[in-house]
Amino acid sequence: MSDAADDILTKPLGVADKAARPRFALRPYVGAATGAGILTLALLAGGLALTGDPRGGEPRAAAIIEIREAPAPRAAEAAAPVPKGPAQSASEVEQASGVTVFRPDGSAAPDAPVIIRVPNAAQVKLAPAPDPRLTERGRHGPLPRLGEGRLRPLDVYARPEEPGTGPRIAVLVSGLGIGENATLGAIARLPAAVSLALSPYGNDLEKTAIRAREAGHEILLQLPMEPFDFPDSDPGPQTLLASARPGENLDRAAWAMSRFPGFVGAVNFMGAKLMSEPGALEPVLKDLSARGLGFVDDGSAAGSKVAEVAAKTKLPTARAEIVIDAVARPDAIDAELARLETLARQKGFVLASASTSPLTIDRLSRWSRDLETRGIRLVPVSAILRRPGGVAKLSSAAP
Repeated sequence: MSDAADDILTKPLGVADKAARPRFALRPYVGAATGAGILTLALLAGGLALTGDPRGGEPRAAAIIEIREAPAPRAAEAAAPVPKGPAQSASEVEQASGVTVFRPDGSAAPDAPVIIRVPNAAQVKLAPAPDPRLTERGRHGPLPRLGEGRLRPLDVYARPEEPGTGPRIAVLVSGLGIGENATLGAIARLPAAVSLALSPYGNDLEKTAIRAREAGHEILLQLPMEPFDFPDSDPGPQTLLASARPGENLDRAAWAMSRFPGFVGAVNFMGAKLMSEPGALEPVLKDLSARGLGFVDDGSAAGSKVAEVAAKTKLPTARAEIVIDAVARPDAIDAELARLETLARQKGFVLASASTSPLTIDRLSRWSRDLETRGIRLVPVSAILRRPGGVAKLSSAAP
């Protein structure tokens, strides 16, 4: 570019020419670039003056940002379980859920035959409790009573016996409600046909009763009764005493019966002394009979007069022939369970009792896994209490 052109671009507009000033000599292409830059600035300044926009009319777009709440999860997503903690072993899952797996040949091979039992697998539903037709108000709370048409709690609250043939065994496990772990273990791990007895001294007994019955177990009430070595052996503050007035024992029994609903009858807790004295025992059993309940003698007391007194009061009753865990050792319990099977095959029907100790629950759970494959059925205790004739005589029971 010539010097003249350079002068035109660099000197101020509208200013008269002045004497040439000394300046550095620039390469042609630098001069051209400088001129182009000045022209650009001039155009931008003009655009600002015309539009008032520092961007000089440059195209642009505006976006509106809205803050929205996260959508509620769909029902399927809300119901999806959230994984918790590390994976459990198969045995831990079995124990927690009550689902048991038995391999008859002891093989762990993937293709080995197995028997899987789920608690209350038959989904036998027990009648709701309490039933207002069978409930009256007592001094301590609701009490069972005989309904119109002689409708009995024994019949309404019982677990229905499932159809089948062959020898039958009824097992009553007592002491639920005292220890939470033992109680939940018994409800979850034992077959639903096993009957459960709750102590009146337990906590949250109504909740325990509901949980047991929802799992298919029929329930009974433990009545604390005086033993021979009372008070060294003490069944608790509401013990029915052989020396007490009938009204006092009936009031204590009413307290126990008001603790939870839905039981088919009662079972003694200790009680060797009371059960050996007909005069003290009769008012208690007569009251149970008038309320449409049954009574189970757990077989732990020698010299019990329950059977003869029950016959006078027309109370449905039965006595356990075997106390499964009288000796609390695994080998002794297993031996009694084997004897129980032998008696069932001989007599057709046998009633046994047991405690809710973890050892007993474990041995009963293992024993019952494949009981049906050996041709024996488990049935609820009410199956013997509801037999015609009132007092159950197991020695004459037919298959």
